[in-house]
Amino acid sequence: MGKLPTAAILGGVLLNQKLNPATLENESDKQKLMILLRTFFEVHKGWHIQYNIVSRETLLEAKKHPDQYRDLVVRVAGYSAFFTALSPDAQDDIIARTEHML
Repeated sequence: MGKLPTAAILGGVLLNQKLNPATLENESDKQKLMILLRTFFEVHKGWHIQYNIVSRETLLEAKKHPDQYRDLVVRVAGYSAFFTALSPDAQDDIIARTEHML
């Protein structure tokens, strides 16, 4: 079995992004996100991005105190779920994802 040339089929590749909420606090940073989105979709013909806009600290607190974060919804991979309903392994995976700043 060979490898698929994913560089040639960007439209079929899922891009998970985790942004710190501080990234979108001012108008300049919101514009940076819009430029990033336009570039991904228009220039690179991207097809799908999933965002989690939540800090690592919030996720760690939610894992530690689940009753206080029952309404915290995160993007997992193709679906959304309540963070506190996920298995500890799935929670750790989401916490470990790289947190991007613009």
